[in-house]
This record gives sequence, C-alpha cells and structure tokens, in this order.
Amino acid sequence: MSYRKWFDAHGLKHAVIMNKLTHLSDEEVIVYFRFENMVQHENDFCPLFAENKKCHDTEELNCYLCACPNFRFNESGFAKEGEKTLFSICSIESPEGDRFMSDTAIHQNCAGCIVPHRESYIKKVFERDWFSIMKKVPSEESL
Repeated sequence: MSYRKWFDAHGLKHAVIMNKLTHLSDEEVIVYFRFENMVQHENDFCPLFAENKKCHDTEELNCYLCACPNFRFNESGFAKEGEKTLFSICSIESPEGDRFMSDTAIHQNCAGCIVPHRESYIKKVFERDWFSIMKKVPSEESL
C-alpha cells in the first residue's frame, strides 16, 4: 500500500471515531485515544491491536496521532542520493528517528520516536480534524 492510500484511509478511520466522540471535551478525546482504551473499543483502528501490541516501545502510548504531523512523504521522491531515492523525512529531524535504506530507496524510520504519542505534544497541536493537523505530511516538493 502506498503512503498516500494509507494516509487517506487512516484519516477516514480517525474521522469515524471522532464523529462518535462529539459529546466529549478535547481532553476527554485525547484520553479516549490512549492505547489501552483503543485496543478495547476501537480494535479496527490499527492491525496491531488484534495482538494487543504497541507500535512503539513505551509505557504510555496515545494513538491520536498514529501518524506524525512532522513526517513528510513524497511518492515521487524528494531527492536522489546516489542511486537511491529519498521518499520520506522527519521535518524536525528528531534524534529519536532513523533512516531505513533498501537498494533503491530511503525512508524515514520513526519506530524509535514517540514525539507524536505523548499527550503533552498532542495537546499542543490538537484539532478535532486529523487531516487539518496532518496537512503538511503529503508533500508536493519533489525531485
């Protein structure tokens, strides 16, 4: 699945949940998206939920920003680095992030970064419309 297809499908899943939570305050919505609650009440939100498995190794995980607003992708590629194409980056160059390289591609590896899963961060960028928070993620800048 392409980044774009996942991004669009995930945003729609997020919207369905948010439509059910209109009666909750912003703080209550953030609490609702805690991993333990999501596994119990929204098991279709993430394929890892079926195994009660977290995507990041951290005690407290909030899934509101399952994707990170600092992630950038361009399916055409941002740049060439030798024979490889750079397809995704971290816009804040988080030291917790890394790069994954194949023979032909370079991708941002966010597995070590929990920035968007901290409730303090979510509160700073919170909007009920996930696509609004994530508007800079799909990038038009390319090769």
